[in-house]
Amino acid sequence: MPMESVKSATALVMVGTGSRYETKKINGISHFLEHMIFKGTNTRPSSLAITSLIDSIGGSFNAFTSKDHTGFYVKASSEHLELILDVLSDMLLNSLYDPKELEKERGVIIEEINMYEDQPQALVGEYFEELLYGDSPVGWRIIGTKENIQKITRDEVVDYVSRMYHSSSIVVGLAGQLSKENLVEKYFGAVKQGPENQFVSSGDNQSQAKSLVHFKKTDQAHLCLGVRAYPMGHPDRYVLAVLANILGGNMSSRLFLEVREKRGLAYYVHSGSEEYHDRGYFVSQAGLRISALEDAIKVIVEQYALMSAKEVSARELQRAKDFFKGRMVLRLEDSYNVAALYTSQELLEKKIETPEEILTMVEKVTTEDIQKVAKDIFVNQKLNLAVVGPFKQEAKFEKLLKF
Repeated sequence: MPMESVKSATALVMVGTGSRYETKKINGISHFLEHMIFKGTNTRPSSLAITSLIDSIGGSFNAFTSKDHTGFYVKASSEHLELILDVLSDMLLNSLYDPKELEKERGVIIEEINMYEDQPQALVGEYFEELLYGDSPVGWRIIGTKENIQKITRDEVVDYVSRMYHSSSIVVGLAGQLSKENLVEKYFGAVKQGPENQFVSSGDNQSQAKSLVHFKKTDQAHLCLGVRAYPMGHPDRYVLAVLANILGGNMSSRLFLEVREKRGLAYYVHSGSEEYHDRGYFVSQAGLRISALEDAIKVIVEQYALMSAKEVSARELQRAKDFFKGRMVLRLEDSYNVAALYTSQELLEKKIETPEEILTMVEKVTTEDIQKVAKDIFVNQKLNLAVVGPFKQEAKFEKLLKF
């Protein structure tokens, strides 16, 4: 996507595979592979050869793994676009997967697991998805387990690349000041052909409210309280996005005012939604005084109920829409965010909605739409609560999960 007003360029490669495409035996391999891609190629035989090259042009680069896709990107001055495509394609097509590097990376990833275990703010989100989806690929952690990381072999990594990284699963996105030459074909034309990757879909039904408490000696309690919602591409996805802004999208949202400003129960509280191909959820998360946990649960449940019982005002609705639009405008001044918007849509949804089309759909959201969606998702049997903190009993919290 050309951006004449910027002087940078971003090349982003997204691959249609992630942890939900794995088996339990190799859970964590998508993320392990993400690390190994940076460890050297035939022409750049070490991680230093790759990193020093990008550093020499002042570029930034990184990668990420999710449940349903993996991404690799480099962002630099637009004059270096061809170089960053050369590096990215080299890493994706010619990585060595050196056995010695693989052994070293086991330790790095185990330390990454340890790091997340020491961050209850991140950990509570993991437990929330485990509560929702259980022992299924979409419920497993992206990073895998320490036991798996210790056992994954080079042959398994190479086999996974061979099966999952191919023409039907890879989308290359460019944004910024771009060359008119077809550089994608030049550098990625050698990607091998292959069928679209498939994942196993499990049930997404829930008949009663559920809770999960993970005991951890902390100075603050962290919670995720949410409900099952909508999958990717659902017609009410932008209604849900506006609803999220009203409830917990910013510092003037209902939950921020009720939980933090009026009662002083939390430092942070926010709401948002997650969409997968076949399912999705809406969740509010907060970090609280340990003694304030029950009060916070009650307040969040009350605010969910109010969204169903009473239409939002026209003024509050417009504020939420304007916030959505303003944040999108700011994000799209960055070439990485532009590349991510178009590339993820092409990979995951097989269609493109322009920013203008998205903003038009957001502007069409009505107060009736908000209440309809609230009534659909905020029901007792869809409530889920995950807690990380110095607690050992779930029952006293689960009894609060009712409207």
